[in-house]
Amino acid sequence: MNKDQVEGKLQDIGGKIQEEAGKLVGNTEQQAKGLKNQVEGKTQEKYGDVKENLKDATN
Repeated sequence: MNKDQVEGKLQDIGGKIQEEAGKLVGNTEQQAKGLKNQVEGKTQEKYGDVKENLKDATN
């Protein structure tokens, strides 16, 4: 597991929390920010997966 995978997962989880908090208080802006953070986190996590697979393939 590399830095990008960890940071991406944390951002994804944070985005889910932010989205749910926005739902609870009826704040659509927070919901949208949460969804954005989830997408960014998943993208970073996938980037980390690719890096890890390349590292494993070269070893």
